[in-house]
Amino acid sequence: MSRKKGMQELFKRHRRPGDIVFAWFFFAVAAFLFSQLGTQSPWKSEASVFSQPAFWPTVSVGLMVVFAALHLLSSALSQRLAGRLSELGFWLRSAEYALWFMAYVFMVPWAGYLPTTILFGVGLALRAGYHSKRMIISVVFLSIAIVVVFKSFLQVKIPGGEIYQYLPGTLRSFMLTYL
Repeated sequence: MSRKKGMQELFKRHRRPGDIVFAWFFFAVAAFLFSQLGTQSPWKSEASVFSQPAFWPTVSVGLMVVFAALHLLSSALSQRLAGRLSELGFWLRSAEYALWFMAYVFMVPWAGYLPTTILFGVGLALRAGYHSKRMIISVVFLSIAIVVVFKSFLQVKIPGGEIYQYLPGTLRSFMLTYL
């Protein structure tokens, strides 16, 4: 194989049908971040350019806008690929798990770490298609193990659930400390 052919293979672009949508989204996010620089990173009159607090954020976000624009231009000028909607559907299906995580984070302060972890572990197992009794029991024990490791061994400070306030004194103290 010639060197030229090898370099062409190395830099060959593999496009996906939803590439143009991603390019527009990334450009919009980069442009929004660039528009917010003035309110988030100050320029001080007495400092040199390279010691300005806003210098490196401006360079990095500015380059992000430039490269996002180049990506958008390259996607817009290349041939259109069929299947854009199915590709977007795939991306949106992936976002479902981010929503599961956000619901989990929202529920932990109310229901407590242990009950929420068990509930969401079982829910996600069922959602993923694991319906056997053995698998559900395994997920429950895995959830308990995760909570014990994080709260007891690693001593991660996770707020106790509001529901724990209705437990008797000793049990409430145990649940707040270890589960």
